[in-house]
Amino acid sequence: MQRTHIPGIIAMAAIVVASNILVQFLFGQWLTWGAFTYPLAFLVTDIMNRVYGAAAARKVVLAGFVAGVVCSLIGTQIMGEFGPLVTVRIAIASGVAFLTAQLIDVAIFSALRTGAWWRAPLASTLVSSSVDTILFFSIAFASSLAFIHPATDVSWAAEMLPLLGVGPVAPLWVSLAIADWSVKLLLALVALIPFRAITRRFV
Repeated sequence: MQRTHIPGIIAMAAIVVASNILVQFLFGQWLTWGAFTYPLAFLVTDIMNRVYGAAAARKVVLAGFVAGVVCSLIGTQIMGEFGPLVTVRIAIASGVAFLTAQLIDVAIFSALRTGAWWRAPLASTLVSSSVDTILFFSIAFASSLAFIHPATDVSWAAEMLPLLGVGPVAPLWVSLAIADWSVKLLLALVALIPFRAITRRFV
């Protein structure tokens, strides 16, 4: 590991840890505060990819994955009002979604890196964050995937409610997923500003 990679590794680990803490606190009816910090992980990955290349970006992703696993292990041991703060199923969903989405981000960015400066970070983040949302919420809450960890009770997530409070009736977890995905898309656009400001100093 090169010393130049350390800031990216620290930033990624900090984002993952902060998001795991902030996900415990609600922001409105459909989101948690973690929804606003977690997408920054894609920004860190893209900056590392642009400045140091795909191999460095994958090292940062691995650091974030390890930090996430540690947070999940700790969370499964802390009891809240309704059980462990992190259930086994959510821990699995979080790890699978993070690692898969981040590696997709690295691959897409690398394929598009020679184009316009904004194309690679925007396309890679839009695709990978969508994959992240689909994987996490379906693995964590979909009734059809209950076999992943039958002991985890996610019946509350299957409650049928109007989509985002105004649309057709759908399971609660679908509204949560759409709200989360919307934040990711918005932040993917906003993140182009710090991405350009930081990377132009090095590339």
